[in-house]
Amino acid sequence: MNSVIEVKDLCKTYIINKRQNNVLKNVNFTVNEGEMVAVMGPSGSGKSTLLYTVSGMDSMTSGEVKFRGRDISSLKKNELAELRLDEMGFIFQQMYMLKNLSLLDNIILPAVRSEKDKSSRSEKQQRGLELMNKLGIRELADNDINEVSGGQLQRACIARSMINSPSVIFADEPTGALNRTSSEEVTDELIRLNSEGTTIMLVTHDSHVAAKCSRVLYIMDGTIRSEITLGSYESPSSLRDRERTLNNWLMDMGW
Repeated sequence: MNSVIEVKDLCKTYIINKRQNNVLKNVNFTVNEGEMVAVMGPSGSGKSTLLYTVSGMDSMTSGEVKFRGRDISSLKKNELAELRLDEMGFIFQQMYMLKNLSLLDNIILPAVRSEKDKSSRSEKQQRGLELMNKLGIRELADNDINEVSGGQLQRACIARSMINSPSVIFADEPTGALNRTSSEEVTDELIRLNSEGTTIMLVTHDSHVAAKCSRVLYIMDGTIRSEITLGSYESPSSLRDRERTLNNWLMDMGW
């Protein structure tokens, strides 16, 4: 199986009030093509920092992160920005969108800004509408972002993350600000995208969400302590057993 992300001896250190804070310490792991990997751990363990560093949104102190064989630490700022724009998709707990744009215009914005995408504006809009249709929000294309529910807005964020057909989607607590119903809808959309071949790496505190992932990494005090492989999520009938297995493992981890 081909690896999309290879992380070797990754360290991230912040200097705060002349004190050294080692947030990530010699982290090693691989994410293979087509996987859906969750990162779990207690608050302050380094989950989000890991996601941002691996995706190139934050710089590393030392170590190596390879994205499809390219060492991202060796890239110039503009090269890294292009890589994130064209090869990666991002979903956050806080659903950042521009208030002066419609839902559709927010979704196609990364495609409009991409120099790699040579399609016309109308073709990009059509692609955005097709993604909205897949996510069940096609009728909201012309709505402002304050005219939709939280679940609908997060699905629009998923559509935006997919507009440039990324190799990987990085998601930081994508269901954290949603109620249970909306959380289920958003998680199911991520599972569907993963089943279609998109690699996903997400941070979550919700074991119900993580149980639907193929693998879970447990981070504590900036170090990957262990991981568990659950395999592909095939049907809701398997979810209870997957949650039980995961929760038992998390208890062993001190969760």
